[in-house]
Amino acid sequence: MTSIDIKEDSIPAPRSGEEKSGRLLDVKDLHVEFHTRDGVVKAVNGVNYSVDAGETLAVLGESGSGKSVTAQAIMGILDMPPGKIPQGEILFRGQDMLKMSGEERRKIRGRKIAMIFQDALSSLNPVLSVGYQLGEMFRVHEGLSRKEAKAKAVELMDKVKIPAAKERVNDYPHQFSGGMRQRIMIAMALALEPDLIIADEPTTALDVTVQAQVMDLLAELQREYNMGLILITHDLGVVADVADKIAVMYAGRIVETAPVHELYKRPAHPYTRGLLDSIPRLDQKGQELYAIKGLPPNLLKIPSGCAFNPRCPKAQDVCRTEIPALVSVTEQDGTELPGRGSACHFWKETIHG
Repeated sequence: MTSIDIKEDSIPAPRSGEEKSGRLLDVKDLHVEFHTRDGVVKAVNGVNYSVDAGETLAVLGESGSGKSVTAQAIMGILDMPPGKIPQGEILFRGQDMLKMSGEERRKIRGRKIAMIFQDALSSLNPVLSVGYQLGEMFRVHEGLSRKEAKAKAVELMDKVKIPAAKERVNDYPHQFSGGMRQRIMIAMALALEPDLIIADEPTTALDVTVQAQVMDLLAELQREYNMGLILITHDLGVVADVADKIAVMYAGRIVETAPVHELYKRPAHPYTRGLLDSIPRLDQKGQELYAIKGLPPNLLKIPSGCAFNPRCPKAQDVCRTEIPALVSVTEQDGTELPGRGSACHFWKETIHG
């Protein structure tokens, strides 16, 4: 990739006590491919989304829809090869990270953009104490001594509400519960007070009560630091109370965008409606749970036209031949609905039907 001369301080990154505001991230027409023996896996196919300071974007979709691959491309942690980004832009505070050198990306990673991974146990080093791993951020990026870094680690553990942090700072990952390990991952992401956090399935494998605690903690810390947050999940129930807007992905494309409550109230894409209908409801006790028919497509051979057409109850001939563009959604009188978009030939019938 072409390197451009960007100094670390050329991308403003307000610290504690300074105002964080404005547009943080713009992803534009992003494509990601993986070249394998069987062919080219088209994992991301023209994704566009943005995140402002203090805003939460939830990215929804089934496994294999491209949610995590997009996040890895933003973080610059894709394995290349076999991965390849043939086109697109990832603008952080106006600077295209895809044109930066590896060293320039590393200065942003952790300090400006941080990521919370879905499996805390495999993401943490089992042979190093959590205090050592938390302190590493401060030793590497801030040049602190081991003693100073350890004190900072205790502060972070207190911040994410781990009981008896001072006594537990020397414990190892396996000595913590799943919920506590996830809090440690959140603490690690927060260490350098980044502008943007990407949380990839942060509540996977946690019970419902712990899920709620983790999401409440993330929301509280986001408000305190006014961070942008990208929440990647397949669970619509998790995002209802924390997200500001939602992007629904299918087969590497965004098929619907909407403010969170508008999407729950009136979905404008059959896939989104299917996801909502599959959520268990208290008023349907004893009834068979709805499931979208079929399986997500093989990304080596994405169906022609709309990728969802083999599973869509509204599919017609045009759906099998023409890829629908993501267009603005309007009321029946033509009034545009702010923040709403749908990539469906028959979105009007879906939202107004």
